[in-house]
Amino acid sequence: MLKSITTLSLAALLLAGCATEPLNSAALTAPPLAFKGEAAPATAATPPLAMGQWWKVFADPTLDGLIERSLARNTDIRIAAARLEQSKALVKSARSSLFPQAGIGYGASRATEIGQDPKASTLHSAGIDLSYEVDITGKLFSAARAARLDAQASEALLDDTRLLITGSVAETYFALRALDEERAIVRETLAAYRTTLDVTQRRFEAGDVAELDVARLQTEVSSNESELLALDRQRAQIENALAVLTGEMATTFDVESQSWASQPWAGHVPVVPAGIPSDVLKRRPDVQAAELSMQAAQRRVGIAKAAWFPSLTLTASGGYASSDLSDLFEDAGRNWSLTGLLAQAIFDGGRRNADIALAKGDLEIAFAGYQQQVLVAFADVEDQLAARQTLEAQARTQTEALNAASRALNLSQSRYRNGYVSQLDLLDAQRSELRTRRQALQVKAAQYQSSVRLIRALGGDWNTI
Repeated sequence: MLKSITTLSLAALLLAGCATEPLNSAALTAPPLAFKGEAAPATAATPPLAMGQWWKVFADPTLDGLIERSLARNTDIRIAAARLEQSKALVKSARSSLFPQAGIGYGASRATEIGQDPKASTLHSAGIDLSYEVDITGKLFSAARAARLDAQASEALLDDTRLLITGSVAETYFALRALDEERAIVRETLAAYRTTLDVTQRRFEAGDVAELDVARLQTEVSSNESELLALDRQRAQIENALAVLTGEMATTFDVESQSWASQPWAGHVPVVPAGIPSDVLKRRPDVQAAELSMQAAQRRVGIAKAAWFPSLTLTASGGYASSDLSDLFEDAGRNWSLTGLLAQAIFDGGRRNADIALAKGDLEIAFAGYQQQVLVAFADVEDQLAARQTLEAQARTQTEALNAASRALNLSQSRYRNGYVSQLDLLDAQRSELRTRRQALQVKAAQYQSSVRLIRALGGDWNTI
């Protein structure tokens, strides 16, 4: 009998070595060595900071505080952290199967025996039970390893959630600062229109200008007042969005308005250096999570196959039994047993084969999911590299347009004072200059937001070491 058990165990061990589903590496698209987007000049590059603190490149205490609050209170991060703790608990549960299981118990029963004195007697018993499944196929170890891979994937997803939230905070913050500046521009223009309206109103009352001039200026004043109210509404909504990202109540949340030029990062958009190899995307948390999930699925195919292999379970029990509680632990009441059970599946109506097919399907899904995540990672980087190039060109063009609009406004004001152009021409020049200033500001804000998205697309770090 022992020889048969040994033979079956050796066979199971040999089969277990083939129980891991091989991955079709040829199906993976070979990643390019570098990105196709135009690289920034090395002299303009921003040096990388410590991993996980990419926002420090902006050197903005307000932004630092908002991100720290989001890392501590954001609900999505807290949910991801809780899922990681659940995964760690599942690892402990899976690892527990690798160790013997023990339990103790005590019981007492009172009864009479047939054919004996009808007087009832009490039987006390106490004992310990041991059980241990010998992992001859390695399926228990594989289950523990798969659970560990799941936990590592959850940890990577937590890092990915942190990266997404901190990136969203930074993007929203720059949108808020751009609105602060845009509101300042509109307020400045509105104040100028109101002054001009007051002067024109007095000139109309003196008979120097027509009522049409007053009406036109009143239209501009009212239009800019309405635009300022719309910007106020947008700012309130963006500020409330920041409150949600930081896990705080919008009712009590407040970010003080500040001018664009007063910010420590104004005039200097962080630039990722040239020559970053594409393999830095392996550090992206979402790519890591997808790869770990694929490896866990691969392990589970082997576990499903191992269900056809023999399983060996050892059980032991020992204890004492006595009709007198005071004599319970005497040698006379001692008893024990030892049992070994070798089980081999023969027929199950196709259930195990179905489980194998299901596990293979999960592996194929995880494999495709990993491929998809790699493709998305490259697309994210290329999108932001392209955005950086076009925004830089757009910023240069917009600067030229703003210079031209400012020059046209100065000329129109001079010619208007000398009576060479009408008020309508002057108003057109003022509207054009205001529109161009706001467009230039929006392009600047988009550059900072694109910089944040590129850093996030690279996984929050561009250090190649």
